[in-house]
Order: sequence, then C-alpha cells, then structure tokens
Amino acid sequence: MAQAQTTKSVNIAVSSSGHTELRRVLTFKDLLIYGMVFMVPIAPMGVYGIVSQQSFGMVPLVYLVGIIAMVFTALSYSKMSKEFPVAGSVYSYVQRGLNPHIGFLSGWMILVDYILAPSLLYAFSGLWLSSLVPGIPAVVWVLLFIVINTIVNARGVQLAAKTNFILLGVEVLALLIFIALAIKFVFVDGLGTGGFSMKPLFQADHVNIGFIATATSIAVLSFLGFDGISTLSEETKDPTKTVGRATIAALVILGLIFMLETYMAALVHPKYAGLDPDMGFFDIAKEAGGSFLYYLLIIVNVIAAGIANALAAQSAISRILYSMSRDKLLPGSSFLGKIHPKYQTPFNATLFVGVLSIIVANTLSIETIIKFVNFGALTSFMLLNVTVFVYFYIKKKERGLGAFFKFVVFPLAGFAVIAYVWSGFDKMTFMAGFGWLAIGIIVGAIKSKGYKEVPASLGQL
Repeated sequence: MAQAQTTKSVNIAVSSSGHTELRRVLTFKDLLIYGMVFMVPIAPMGVYGIVSQQSFGMVPLVYLVGIIAMVFTALSYSKMSKEFPVAGSVYSYVQRGLNPHIGFLSGWMILVDYILAPSLLYAFSGLWLSSLVPGIPAVVWVLLFIVINTIVNARGVQLAAKTNFILLGVEVLALLIFIALAIKFVFVDGLGTGGFSMKPLFQADHVNIGFIATATSIAVLSFLGFDGISTLSEETKDPTKTVGRATIAALVILGLIFMLETYMAALVHPKYAGLDPDMGFFDIAKEAGGSFLYYLLIIVNVIAAGIANALAAQSAISRILYSMSRDKLLPGSSFLGKIHPKYQTPFNATLFVGVLSIIVANTLSIETIIKFVNFGALTSFMLLNVTVFVYFYIKKKERGLGAFFKFVVFPLAGFAVIAYVWSGFDKMTFMAGFGWLAIGIIVGAIKSKGYKEVPASLGQL
C-alpha cells in the first residue's frame, strides 16, 4: 500500500504540471558524492581555531556529538524520502505528510537557507581570494564563480555530478596530503604531541552538561547541507532506496572525516588557546608542512566553497524553487516552474538563483546571511521531525516496538536537539527569521486564497 502511494505521489507531482520530467540518471554514488561535496570534507579547517578554543581542544569530540545529534534528523529524511521520492525536500515531505499549508511554510523557511547559502559561499571565496590577490576585487571572483556554477547546473545534473566528483577528489587529495605530513610531523619527527593523545577526544575535567550543550550547538550547524541530497529525488534512478541511504551515509562518512582531520591537527599543535580563530588550521598546516601546505589548503578551501559547495547549494535550491513553482505557490511560478526541453533541468530557477546570488553577495553582510541561513534550516528540520511522528505514528498508525522507536523516539529526539540549538539564536536572528516567516504567511495566504486551496498535485492524495 505504501509503495502504491509512493508511486502515485511521484506520478502526480511530476506529470500534473504538464512540464517535461526531470531526467532520472543519478545513482547512490552520485548522491553520496553530492552530499559530501555539499557538506565539504575540509569544512572544519575554516572554523577550527574558534571551535578548538570553545571546546578546550576537543574538536574531534564536537564532531562525534554532531554525528549523534544529526543522525536522528537524517533518519527522518530517510523515512520521508522513501515514502515521497519527489523533488522539494522538506517542502514536499511536510506538505504531503503533515499539512499542505504548513508544508508551504516549511518550504518557505528552507528557501531562505538554500537561496542564501550560495551567496554566503561566494562572499567567503571572494574575500579569501582578494586577500591572496589584492589587485583583483572580491566582486570579480564572485561573478566568476557564479557564472561557472550556473552554466554547469543549467546544462544538466550529469555534468554537475561529474564536476562534483572531480572537485571532491581535489578536496580529498589536499586532505590526504595534510594527514600524511601531520603523521610525519608527529610520529616520525616526534614533534607536537609526539604520539597519540586522548586529550583531543576526552578530558574528564571539561566534559559536562554545559560542554555537551555548547558542542551540540557548534556541531549541528557544521553539518548543515546533508539534507540537500533529498532535493535530487526526481533525478535519481531508485529514489525510494537510494536517497535515504545516501543521506545517512554522507552524514556519517563526513563526520568521521571531520574527526580524523581535526584529531591530527590537535596532535600537531596541542596548545589550542593561542590559535588564530580564523586561520588556526592553516597556521597548523604551515607548522606541519611549510608554506606549500599553507597556501595549498587556502586555495583548495576557496575551490571547495566557491565552486564545489556553491555548485551543490545552487543545484539544491533550484530544485526546491522548481517544486514549489510547479505547485503555483511562489511569485513568478510560471517562469520558475519550467524545465529546459533539452537539458531537462530547472533551467529558469537555476538562472534566477545565479542572478540573485550576485545581488545578495554584494549587498548583504556575511553575518546577516549566516543568521538567515541557520534560522531557516533549523526551523525546517524541526517541522520535518514532527511530520515523521504525525504521518507514520498518528495518521498511518504504525505500531509495535520498532515503529515506536523509528516514528516516535528518533524523530522527537531529532526535534529536541534542533529545538535546543534553535532556542540559542540571538535576538537579531529571531527578528530576521520571524520577519521572513511573516512574509511567507502573507504569500501563502494570497496563493491559497486564504489557505483554502491546495496544489492540484495533492488533490488525489
């Protein structure tokens, strides 16, 4: 019965609009690579200094906490992607599993995360490169990255998948070089800690409830992006099995990689208190491998953020825009909801994201963008976890001990973790986030004629 509902959901969602379907070409490997690129294997390098100071040097433990904390929400994505293998991510899941109008608002909130994420990455990359090459303004680098990524995404998901594979290889190679030189520095040359140490993993005098709370808030935000895999459901060959597996696998694999690279950094330089908050990891790299490794990691980080990560983020948001526009729920839906007849991609939505990224990256501050991104993502995650509980346990009446854990304990644990981090946002973040939500409520009311109408694709569900 569930499988029949799933098949019907896909057919209605894709065919009722009358547009050309997205091309189903992606495999588990493609989705796994996409998820890893989205989360960025070398992401801890940019924040290592500040995280190390806040965690008393136990950065690997912070990421272990992150795996445990986020796996509950990843399981929720897995359950919903199997039930509803359609584009739109949390928008489609909450829309179909909880309520169409709440689904719209969840999509509206995740929009602000995904639509600003590429802008944030472009802004960071432009800033880093302009410091390395002062003669070229940051705006030039931003424009270059946006043009490259827009062309790749617009031409087709297969080209994007191949690009992701190459870029992931570059990141992994740079990471392996760092680990090899760190091993030589510590275990061969006898420098740093001179050998293995438990301090980066556990310090009894510092690990308490307060530490776990701080670590959770840091780690959860570090894992944002794993959910992007679900946006490619309609371009995946076997989405009911593949999307959920890839989501969980990407989260766990990236978490373990985060732990390994930060553990080696801690062995190279155990005195965390004096690290530069912004450049701490790169300074450690210079200590272990000289100027060559220092500049190599900075350049690869620029490529990872400005091209690899931004490419994945732009791909994700264009699919969410397409899905919501296909249901006629956004201003400009007739434009954003079209599929390119040749490339079979949400071409117009992709171009729109590229243009918007140019505007946002050059007008809003990085701090403002970060606040919007974090608030939108975590609010949507909470709604997703509630949806799993309501849809499977309340509506479908899934019972039994196994179902109790899968559809009650796990999603509510995911909700609790995210709610805790969400409650810690500052006043400005809440003002910005609820301001965006208020706009969404107004748009939703207009599009649904006072929340009385639902998308045609849901009429037969």
